[in-house]
Amino acid sequence: MTTSNIPSPDDIGYLAAAVDQARSAREHGNHPFGAVLVTATGRIVRAENTVVTSGDPTGHAETNLVRLAAAQVPDELAGSVLYTSTEPCAMCSGAIFWAGIPTVFYALGGDELIELMPAGSDEFTLGLSAREVFTRGGHPTTVHGPIDLAGAREVHAGFWV
Repeated sequence: MTTSNIPSPDDIGYLAAAVDQARSAREHGNHPFGAVLVTATGRIVRAENTVVTSGDPTGHAETNLVRLAAAQVPDELAGSVLYTSTEPCAMCSGAIFWAGIPTVFYALGGDELIELMPAGSDEFTLGLSAREVFTRGGHPTTVHGPIDLAGAREVHAGFWV
């Protein structure tokens, strides 16, 4: 896990794992989003989007991850890093903030995702960056992204039609 603005090879590897989770979500019939949490002790928690298969509109990869991590590694959240295939939406940013996770890396930017949507799409989008959400919080959250990563855009190819 990096402490500078340049992602380390480990950071890139965890981002790639988040993209793999996004691919898995898509294969399971869900929206292509995935997330990975790495604790300071090296424990790893993974989650994918389950909005379609669970019928839960809050089943985004990051909110699912926060729920799992809060159950599995509750005492390690404050020292963890969250890696996600796509910039967290406002809801997910809120969940990350409330969990006290201090660092987030993401590959595909939210604005880039919106650009992938076809004109006139009825998909819900919210043009509010994760940085803006975190900036308004009462404790610091460091955000790294977008980080150009092979596969982060590709996992969405042909999905949003």
